[in-house]
Amino acid sequence: MSNAATTPTILALDTCTELCSAALQTAAGRWHESANAPREHSQRLLPMVQSLLTQANIGMEDIGLLAYGRGPGSFTGIRICTSMTQGLALAREIPVIGISTLAAMAQQAITEHGAKQVICAIDARMGEIYWAAYEAQNGMAVEVAAEQVSAPDALTVPFENDTPIYCCGTGFETYTDLLHINSQLTLLDAVKYPNANAMLALAERGWQQGLATSVDELQPVYLRDTVAWKKLPGRE
Repeated sequence: MSNAATTPTILALDTCTELCSAALQTAAGRWHESANAPREHSQRLLPMVQSLLTQANIGMEDIGLLAYGRGPGSFTGIRICTSMTQGLALAREIPVIGISTLAAMAQQAITEHGAKQVICAIDARMGEIYWAAYEAQNGMAVEVAAEQVSAPDALTVPFENDTPIYCCGTGFETYTDLLHINSQLTLLDAVKYPNANAMLALAERGWQQGLATSVDELQPVYLRDTVAWKKLPGRE
């Protein structure tokens, strides 16, 4: 569904963790907003979107691609994000692209902090974490250890060099012993949650790779097989 020659105006949304965020990229620039309000995502997201559109002086009819945080993260947060995306995309048949929350954190670490190697972990509750590892290639996060859910002590370091490894996410805050499994690990406090602003670059790359789909193919990622909420409302 994409045309690699032209990048569309991109609206990115994420509510998969405690942070609610939205970001907009047009030919004229970027705008983004966020709020740490875990129980108010459904009330905050659409006003954020409207604020961004107003700042950019455009409307939803100008959006060419909707990027959404597809998970992993909070089950409720993922459902809010995918449901909001579904509603916005259906109204105007806007193509969508799901962005990993873990990849978004890695991308922010690379873009804003010059990270070359990143391990991202989100507290999954129930004594587990969602985690994955990434390396920077031409300024973009590339997965080197697939996203997975596991006990904290199952986290491994896939890098075999002396380059510093940045650690991002609530998984490292909850399980601080993880920072001692390798001397190269450094906690990056500035990247605690995924942010829609970091999803824009990943969405643009995905568009260029032809990964955008219709909203009917929207796919949240929970990682846990035991999740009861595997479908959006009305799609069971």
